[in-house]
Amino acid sequence: MCIYQNREIFIVSHNLQNSFRRIGLLGVLTLCTAFLISLWATPAFAESEYLLASGDILKISVFKNPDLSVDVRVSEAGVISYPLIGSVAVTGLTLPAAERKIAQMLKDGGFVVNPQVNILLTQAFGNLVSVIGEVNTAGRYSLDAAGGHLSGMLAAAGGVSASGGDIVIVTGLRNGKPFRREVDIVKMSLSGSPAEDIELSGGDTLFVNRAYQFYIYGQVQKPGQFRLERGMTVMQALASGGGVTGKGTQRGIVRHRRDAGGKVKEESVSLDDDVQDKDVIYVKESLF
Repeated sequence: MCIYQNREIFIVSHNLQNSFRRIGLLGVLTLCTAFLISLWATPAFAESEYLLASGDILKISVFKNPDLSVDVRVSEAGVISYPLIGSVAVTGLTLPAAERKIAQMLKDGGFVVNPQVNILLTQAFGNLVSVIGEVNTAGRYSLDAAGGHLSGMLAAAGGVSASGGDIVIVTGLRNGKPFRREVDIVKMSLSGSPAEDIELSGGDTLFVNRAYQFYIYGQVQKPGQFRLERGMTVMQALASGGGVTGKGTQRGIVRHRRDAGGKVKEESVSLDDDVQDKDVIYVKESLF
């Protein structure tokens, strides 16, 4: 088998040598140069598949019409302003599709008989994701730098701040339709499920909500506002406040909670009752 393979290699090599002798040294150099140019010209990503987004900066030119060569920025509304034809909606279009659209508009308007439009993407913002809310460094980050997933994007933003909660809200577009998903990042991290660490798309926005809070006052050592932990009970809430003072009583604990209609309801609670976001716990003074 090895002898057969070596024989094939020898035949191929011999045929290449004969071919090189026929085309000469100049022909070989020409072929190598063409090959190198083709490698150099191959883009790192397929621009034809890139979808234009707000913030992108474009260089547009029309063959033999230098007056129509402009540098434009795609507005937040997803449009550009172009000479003669005015506003052109380009968000969500590929570069070839945008070229065809502008060419058709120039032709339909009677401005250019056979326009040959070329668009060069000089700066792309379509692969950026905005991270806002309770993170250490809010901003816009590249999908490539963050690995394209939720966990990587949070890491790029410096992680969730001390005041941040466990829920991250991801919004954007998927297949041209609005997309929204709430992700429990604690559950995602503990489960280790790749499905929870969702893949992001350019133009997405990550919002990290603040941590849930509760309030405690009255006869406690440290009244004030505190972070609400998962499954917290009234007893644990009292511990966050340093415990009941010598004048207080655990039998006189009242919880103020808003109902579905927004009205505050006052009720007596026991140490095992739950605590929810925005609850206010009041420890009364002992009568004896």
